[in-house]
Amino acid sequence: LIELLDGDLEAVYAASGLVWRPRYTPVLRVLMRLGPVSIKVLAQEIGITHSAASQTVAQMVKQRLVALKPGADARERIVVLTARTRQMIPALQRQWAATNAAAAQLDAELSVPLSAVLAEAIAALNQRSFATRISAAATAPAP
Repeated sequence: LIELLDGDLEAVYAASGLVWRPRYTPVLRVLMRLGPVSIKVLAQEIGITHSAASQTVAQMVKQRLVALKPGADARERIVVLTARTRQMIPALQRQWAATNAAAAQLDAELSVPLSAVLAEAIAALNQRSFATRISAAATAPAP
């Protein structure tokens, strides 16, 4: 499902002339809301690991979408938007609106809205992680 959705979304971004990946969107939304932040804060706000946030930021740095500035101590790095990305924001916001409209149309076609199922799945996984479920299944007696 992720491959189908993200693959099409990347193709739409490219067709619109945008050098953008879906995984960049949460980073941009946090930076738009909070301004420059550390990778640690970014990870916390998005709800991903520090490592995942750092990897995404590294990809964005390579594409000159964000820059890293020194933080309060030698280890901390602050993520800031580049002028290039700030100029892309209106086009990205139009794309996000179209994406939300398409998602609403998809929800309307399904017997159960995908957004509702995803919200339930996320809540269940927050209660009991997939890793915990796999461990339990691996140690359970065979049926």
